[in-house]
Amino acid sequence: MKIRVLSITAQAGAEAVQELRSASFVAVHGTCSLDPHVLGLVELQGQVHGATSCLGAMSHAGVTDGVAVFAIDDPDGAYGTAMLPFDPDSYSAARAATMQALAAADRLGEKPELVWVSSTPGTEEAILAGIESVIGTDVPIIGGSAADNDVSGQWFVFDKSRREAAGVVVTVMFPSRPVSFAYHNGYSPTEKSGTVTRIEGRRVIEIDHRPAFEVYRAWCEGAVSLDPGDPGMQSILSDSTLAPLGRRVAELDGLPSYLLAHPAAANTAGALELFATVEEGEVLTCMTGTQAGLIDRAGRVAALARAAGGMETSPIAGALMVYCGGCMLSVRDRLEEVVAGVAGSLGPAPFLGTFTFGEQGQIIGAGNRHGNLMISCIVFG
Repeated sequence: MKIRVLSITAQAGAEAVQELRSASFVAVHGTCSLDPHVLGLVELQGQVHGATSCLGAMSHAGVTDGVAVFAIDDPDGAYGTAMLPFDPDSYSAARAATMQALAAADRLGEKPELVWVSSTPGTEEAILAGIESVIGTDVPIIGGSAADNDVSGQWFVFDKSRREAAGVVVTVMFPSRPVSFAYHNGYSPTEKSGTVTRIEGRRVIEIDHRPAFEVYRAWCEGAVSLDPGDPGMQSILSDSTLAPLGRRVAELDGLPSYLLAHPAAANTAGALELFATVEEGEVLTCMTGTQAGLIDRAGRVAALARAAGGMETSPIAGALMVYCGGCMLSVRDRLEEVVAGVAGSLGPAPFLGTFTFGEQGQIIGAGNRHGNLMISCIVFG
């Protein structure tokens, strides 16, 4: 197995991508302002999996405001990719895309080592369920939701020849070398928590039978506020980045594992809109984080991914990383430190990091889950 990662711009894109013409699998992640099809992806021989990333991407070479390309040359492995629009719905699309991806890999009826998934935001829980309906619940599903530069909905997923503004792209992987992964957050729980008592979709209406935003604002000690003269939904995405909501989903060696939900918007009536789905009866805990913690966490997650596969000291071929776009925006002026931390954990191996608006991964004891403000890393041996 050989892995190559390129950071490219529109001017040098098509020529650079042609270096990867014979790769078994190519993942392409980058800004939504660059049309991926000017890169000549249709000429690649292998499977192509693409999704937009907030303001660019990162790699071992640094941060790019263009596109980063991750390519696996693995003639002894098998890879299959399929993309479908949400028709008739996201669950059905994910289920059908998974079956098509298995067919593309010539592995129908088999369980892949792992699944790499990208989708447009909004129904990630249904997408995970659709994939699991084909491969079961024990196969790790790792990935992230497509992102744009300003949460205006310009995100999309794509393959060799087309793009979808509302769709999912699924890659099944049967690599010839071992893989391992880690999926974590960089936040700590506070003592402030409450029970969801009313929801409407991804909008939390009440916590402990009180207006949800009123409760959340008190937990944040007023750090997140609204314009009292605007009755509509107002973005609180930036202000809430260091104070997300956590759900305790598992416990490992006596330590709780929290899955995060990022408060995206709120209104003066008290509704609180999230980038993840929660259920009535769930307990939400106010979490706390720092810029320093978010910077350090990426390298730590990369190290944990190596450790999970017993690869702490053995050479690795490369890595794929998902780093939440909200976290990225919070530490944007220090992203080179994030890159340095990841490179310090991975050594000389190349890596690609995409900045997403939702993260999917497997939590020990809780299965495959969708969360926000999370970081994941897949390491290829």
